[in-house]
Amino acid sequence: MTRAVVPLSDIAAEPWQALSDRAVEANGYYLPGWEQAANASARGCTGASALAAWRDGAAPRLIGLLPVVALKHAFAIPLPALVSASPYGTLGIPLLDRDDATAAAAELLRQARRSGVRALILRDVQLGGGAMAAFTAALAAHGLKPRILREGRRAGLDATRDADALLRKGLGPRKLKDLRRQRRRLAAHGEVSFRIARTPADVAAAVEIFLQVEASGWKGRQGTALANDAGDTAFIRRATAVLAAHGACEIATLHAGPDVVAAGILPRHQDRAFFFKIGIDERFAKLSPGVQLTLDITRHLCADPAIASADATTGADHPMIGPIWRQHTPFGDVLLPLAGARDPATMLIAAAMAARERLRTRLHRLRHKG
Repeated sequence: MTRAVVPLSDIAAEPWQALSDRAVEANGYYLPGWEQAANASARGCTGASALAAWRDGAAPRLIGLLPVVALKHAFAIPLPALVSASPYGTLGIPLLDRDDATAAAAELLRQARRSGVRALILRDVQLGGGAMAAFTAALAAHGLKPRILREGRRAGLDATRDADALLRKGLGPRKLKDLRRQRRRLAAHGEVSFRIARTPADVAAAVEIFLQVEASGWKGRQGTALANDAGDTAFIRRATAVLAAHGACEIATLHAGPDVVAAGILPRHQDRAFFFKIGIDERFAKLSPGVQLTLDITRHLCADPAIASADATTGADHPMIGPIWRQHTPFGDVLLPLAGARDPATMLIAAAMAARERLRTRLHRLRHKG
């Protein structure tokens, strides 16, 4: 009998990539090039295992994949549950074959059950998306229902719309006028230009620029910039290189003369883009370089016929991107029970996660009050 949970490194990139191409719901952070790089060296993301669902046949096909860690590893809660692994991007949507989504979800649940745990917890998933619909159907076959542990709204972009119309509606004429004034002031430092790196060589050069710009600001001072940690630096170099080789990564930069005033990393999966991180040169902070870059990225994505939507990788209440990307989608953390509805262990896991969420919310409020 095969193991229910295997090391993530045991999953070959080729069938994983093929599944990604057929996935019912996009997740750029669970692409093999990205997640394998995160698992190899990124802070807090190493040591992941995997639940894998295969379709038997003359040529076995991977139809479902979810990187996981133990609940104790994820949250220091010593209870029998598996949690979707952090891919250094707040999105835990499992990869499910669009032609076998419910069967794939059922097999992932079966594998989790075989491992001896009593619950599977999905972090940061689209509550109304195709993956959750498949898991809900698979649970219903056993008389079970998913339980929402945390719910919020995620900022996103409808890239099928006209960018300027979206910006006018989201920001209003007064704010846009102010941003145009700031852009003219930015031009006093040199010609303002927006550039997109796509090829592997251009992405390799642009990621070094991003690392430098991000580390120059408050993230660098706080120690949270990617360049502050050798493992994080190795992760982002490897991830962007592999994704760029598959046409699945862009790096956007905004220049004022010789200076890069802002930079952002944009993984891509199917018809969806993901705004992973942004770095700004704080010498230009009064001229809103992050917002200026986001305006250009918005126009760029809306003009790209291959992109239908974009995920901001942050909540709809984010002060910078929330007002600009206004396609707010329900997201959250979900507990998938693997035993009966009144199973004591499952109830204890749910209670522990609820207590953790209450504490997290209180700490968040205290920080904002301070």
